[in-house]
Amino acid sequence: MSYYRILLADDEEEVRKGIIRKIDWESLGFEVAGDADNGEEALEKIEQLKPDVVMTDIRMPYMDGLTLTARIRQKYPSIKVLIFSGYDDFEYAQQAIKLNVSEYILKPVNVEELTKILGRVRENLDEEIKQRRDVSLLRESYRNSLPILRELFLNDLVRENVPREEVSSKMSEYGIDISGARKWLAAVINVEPEERAEGQPLSRQQEQKLIPISVRQLVEDNLKKYFRFTIFNSTGGITIIAAIDRENTQTGFIDLLGDVCKEVRRILEVTVTIGVGHSSQDLEQIGKSYQSAVDALGYKAIVGTGGTIYINDMEPVSRGKLQLEEKDEAELEAQIKFGTPDTIAGTVRTLAARMEDAKVHVSQYRVYMLSLAGCITRLMQQYDLDLRQVFEGDGGVIRFLGDGHNREEFTAWLIDTACQMNEAMNRRRDNTTRQVIEEAKAYIQDHYQEPDLSVEMICRQLHMSPAYFSTMFKKVTGKTYVAYLTEVRLNKAVELLNETNDKTYVIARKVGYQEQNYFSYVFKKKFGVSPTKFRGA
Repeated sequence: MSYYRILLADDEEEVRKGIIRKIDWESLGFEVAGDADNGEEALEKIEQLKPDVVMTDIRMPYMDGLTLTARIRQKYPSIKVLIFSGYDDFEYAQQAIKLNVSEYILKPVNVEELTKILGRVRENLDEEIKQRRDVSLLRESYRNSLPILRELFLNDLVRENVPREEVSSKMSEYGIDISGARKWLAAVINVEPEERAEGQPLSRQQEQKLIPISVRQLVEDNLKKYFRFTIFNSTGGITIIAAIDRENTQTGFIDLLGDVCKEVRRILEVTVTIGVGHSSQDLEQIGKSYQSAVDALGYKAIVGTGGTIYINDMEPVSRGKLQLEEKDEAELEAQIKFGTPDTIAGTVRTLAARMEDAKVHVSQYRVYMLSLAGCITRLMQQYDLDLRQVFEGDGGVIRFLGDGHNREEFTAWLIDTACQMNEAMNRRRDNTTRQVIEEAKAYIQDHYQEPDLSVEMICRQLHMSPAYFSTMFKKVTGKTYVAYLTEVRLNKAVELLNETNDKTYVIARKVGYQEQNYFSYVFKKKFGVSPTKFRGA
């Protein structure tokens, strides 16, 4: 049985521990993921622990319960929030209602009352999941989906088959409200296939076919509060075109898609991966954004499934034009970028085998070999690799072009060269990531004094998505962004305490803390003493 995760925030440790100890959480369908003694700490733990429910006191230091709830609603809209209050105040209750708080609970609260409240919350969570999984509701959603003509138009739009002068009128005709934005962004959702168990009943197989419909509905529910967008089925997958207006951002859109991946996993128990393309300043050219979103999904072999893959994170350089038959070169290029030695060898042998079946003049073999070598060369130029191994010395392609008959040696050479390129690209990609993280660390060192320094600010500077940055930052540094920033600020604070006579509140502001008390709290948590006692030690 899976349990809903709950986080408790209250500045009185006895209250927190008492609630945790007295409630039979498992019987109610919950597990305590963690606790926090102020709103700031709670927000940090929400990022790490991903709870389904947050129980918070309304009055806490550094960040009160209502402010915490507002931040949760902004970034984690699906989380249920329960607020404890010792104040039977209409204004507080009114603010809580506006923030869509699940329960407003007056203190003191006894175990029996809290057990009933948690039971209601669990029932609401269960009902949400049940509705998402209900086959009859999925069928109803399918019947009410957009007309086929609208889907055909949107597919033509992303394939760039709609005349420019018709785009605006068609948008209006089909009621697609995404015109007039500063830019547009395409994203493509892949529902990852599940292994089908032997003897699986037919009804379960039929439900599997309805999963994409449920995914699409869930995406619409999550996006509609924040973005103007249209969603439709294309050959690439479930496709979204989002309008980026003045009041929202590209990074915010990518962030929200990351939450959607987690929500789909939690509610539908399936894995989805979302490719996000380059932005487009021209709606009529959205096809390029769509194609780059499809290309982003090709990197699943490298970054894995179950999250967002932003094309800017994966391809810092532009891709060259295909010069061979598109199908053949695209397959070879994809294998060199994403494949394994075995799959690379298989693709090369398939392409080289065509020479065995062909009955043509020797010049045709030479041209074919040069064409395959040309594909290799273009990728080498794109990724700034050493071209000498293709053309120079006894190890180059020239030695195979004499009579066109030493094809087995050519195939072996091509496999070896392609595998070396694959290794070099993987190293380059890893080095690029590390370089970007070093740039991020330098940016933090230059801007740690700014109280509002955030992942989003750094990602705008580095042109990365927040989700990818957070994952890579933790992988490279071994620390979360918040932990690293806190360490930088506190180390600088130690320097100032040792080297200056500045007051504590002055030092707090110099290292990026607006609230002196919260600075002292974080400092003591790390070093075991307050800043004042540290200086006097």
